[in-house]
Amino acid sequence: MSRRGPRRRSGDALPALPKDGLRVVPLGGLGEIGRNMTVFEHAGRLLVVDCGVLFPDESQPGVDVIIPDFTWIRDRLDKIDAIVLTHGHEDHIGGVPYLLRERPDIPLVGSRLTLALIEAKLVEHRITPVTVEVKEGDRRTFGTFDCEFVAVNHSIPDGLAVAIRTAAGLVLCTGDFKMDQFPLDRRVTDLRAFARLGEEGVDLFLADSTNAEVPGFTVSEGELSPAIDAVFRTTTGRVIVSSFASHVHRIQQVLDAAQRHGRKVAFVGRSMVRNMGIARELGYLTIPDGLVVKDLKALDRLRADQMTIIATGSQGEPMAALARMANRDHPVSIVEGDTVLMASSLIPGNENAIYRVINELTRLGANVVHKGNAKVHVSGHASAGELAYCYNIIRPTNALPVHGEWRHLKANAEIAIRTGLDPERALIAQDGSVIDLVGGRARVVGTVPAGLVYVDSMNVGGTTEETLHVRRTLAEEGVVTIVCIVDPDTGKLTEKPDYLAHGFTPDVMDFSAATPAIQKALTKASQDGIEDLEQVEELVRRAAASWAQRQHRRSPLIIPVIVDA
Repeated sequence: MSRRGPRRRSGDALPALPKDGLRVVPLGGLGEIGRNMTVFEHAGRLLVVDCGVLFPDESQPGVDVIIPDFTWIRDRLDKIDAIVLTHGHEDHIGGVPYLLRERPDIPLVGSRLTLALIEAKLVEHRITPVTVEVKEGDRRTFGTFDCEFVAVNHSIPDGLAVAIRTAAGLVLCTGDFKMDQFPLDRRVTDLRAFARLGEEGVDLFLADSTNAEVPGFTVSEGELSPAIDAVFRTTTGRVIVSSFASHVHRIQQVLDAAQRHGRKVAFVGRSMVRNMGIARELGYLTIPDGLVVKDLKALDRLRADQMTIIATGSQGEPMAALARMANRDHPVSIVEGDTVLMASSLIPGNENAIYRVINELTRLGANVVHKGNAKVHVSGHASAGELAYCYNIIRPTNALPVHGEWRHLKANAEIAIRTGLDPERALIAQDGSVIDLVGGRARVVGTVPAGLVYVDSMNVGGTTEETLHVRRTLAEEGVVTIVCIVDPDTGKLTEKPDYLAHGFTPDVMDFSAATPAIQKALTKASQDGIEDLEQVEELVRRAAASWAQRQHRRSPLIIPVIVDA
């Protein structure tokens, strides 16, 4: 199992790509769940597959989303022939608006539903994209890249794998997929096409790793229907369902259950209303006439046992509808007798936020049904048995596991090896790794920048790790502003400093005992001839911080303000 190539610092000069070589650079999705983006380079041209976002965790306060780092391609945007989108989930399309801000005319290639979802998102960014609609079986050329599209089954309709042919060889990217043999839309993963590509010779296989640690095969989506139906059958109050706003199949099951049990449905949440409208208009969602009401006011005229609400917020997102209901900050008030059905997976990193919402909903009297206590969710990703099946029918020459945390990537690589792949050809890479496919052999040859780029409101990239450190300090340690009036000639305090402290218990609010340490720092600055105000303030900050750590075992954010007497 090959873990890495030659050690190079990110940004060091990369070796020249041979004329007959293909360069593969994942800028997101390796070592994390989200932010999926892979760049392919051949003959001086670039092809991008997916451009998604990663959602922040509790250690990144104030951040809306995290996008890939475009540094490596920024000075070559004119070389990008297309952005191929495998499906319409946010972790694969959410970063597209930010890349198109830098070059709006890059063609977007994807299936009908995928393009409709990204077009609706781009309206908010005031970008009119150039789009190329494709479907399974299509074969299109973009620059030097010959792309063939293959149907794959996932938790959203219209998913596509993409086979990329160049003079360097054939690469197969699965995108997110599973092998559900009884999908609700009867659109199965095209294993015949996988086998045909395997016969042609797949030189590099990029396979979804999310469920590589899970033994066996992923359960069929259809097996959830009895559990969902049981919720509707046994609930005498309202049914409130939370789901991803793009999970069309799951929402179809909820709509069918509501229809069977005589309930009306209202969609809540901007993205939910938008996406379900798109899915219905394009024929991916079947809604009987009269089932869905336009707004909550129409639903309020019905009895509780006639109501169903489908809302966003299955991951505990603080501004989504379900979290606001839990916090009593939403027009829908949770009452005794409500049943909340959380019909989505638990994304790693969101556990605390999700369980916090579950606890609040329970405290308000709701019966919360979730993956932990009922069979109301199945994964959209291939388990270990499915991955082994794919490796056996494709027989790739090299494998590059993608879309997963380190443990997922490692498990995927081990499956490839167990099916007979040379361990040296099972690459475990990271975001920013540069993999060159030359002469049928894939090797890691260096790295490029691939850090986290934070989107904070409308600001892209302005928020840094230092910014987040300050925010975490404010939240966890408090803040103290120290106003010192100083005689510039002697460096002595003319009066005691004013301490304005926030975020401390009453017994810690008094910082006056820090005054001697601050005076000592000011005296030293005067003796050393330090006149620069910023340097003096830094000395005061250090003195006060050291005192706070010794006295209270706290590291608050300290803001010194020096005023000349």
